[in-house]
Amino acid sequence: MNDGLIRGEDGIVRCGWHDGKGDYQTYHDDEWGRPETDDVRLFEKSCLEGFQSGLSWLTILRKRENFRAAFDGFDFRKVAGYGPEDVDRLLGDAGIVRHRKKIESTINNARKAIELIAEAGSLAAYFWSYEPDEDDRPDPLTWDHLVANPTTLASVRLSKDLKKRGWSFVGPTTAYAFMQAMGLVNDHVDGCAFRPIVHEARTSLTRPIMRA
Repeated sequence: MNDGLIRGEDGIVRCGWHDGKGDYQTYHDDEWGRPETDDVRLFEKSCLEGFQSGLSWLTILRKRENFRAAFDGFDFRKVAGYGPEDVDRLLGDAGIVRHRKKIESTINNARKAIELIAEAGSLAAYFWSYEPDEDDRPDPLTWDHLVANPTTLASVRLSKDLKKRGWSFVGPTTAYAFMQAMGLVNDHVDGCAFRPIVHEARTSLTRPIMRA
């Protein structure tokens, strides 16, 4: 995978990071990089990226339905109302990552999300305001570039602003992974069959606008 690409059993060339694992390949094909504007899904991903810290995304992906069940589908309005008894409940749930600080961070970030929506109009409008200009992205996009650049100027700015707003587990590497997954950038490497598909989805997207 020196060029970051592998050819699947179906003959399709893809980003190689899914390593041929069926569920991971499906995530690569159907979700990763597709532009997302739903506030609940954006909040969910921001939380799951935080839970991933120190772990692999595949570990989190395979527990995602358990996380959704445990956190009321990541409806941040519900999660914002969680109290100590919910923390205890979640710490006892073997289906998720039982990490107290990450659980408490999810609850904290849900409350901060509500505050942010009151200001920006939506989480989507806020997050998409950090989409970098196409001219700021490498062309061609190579695997070597992605390996050498786990953060970007945009992800550093996003991380810094979220932390200023009181969010936690939102470092610049986590913020960049979030941006990649939610389609704020198209990081399917050149040669991946899904890069042009994501490009078309991003081109046709109506970007949400921050409240004036």
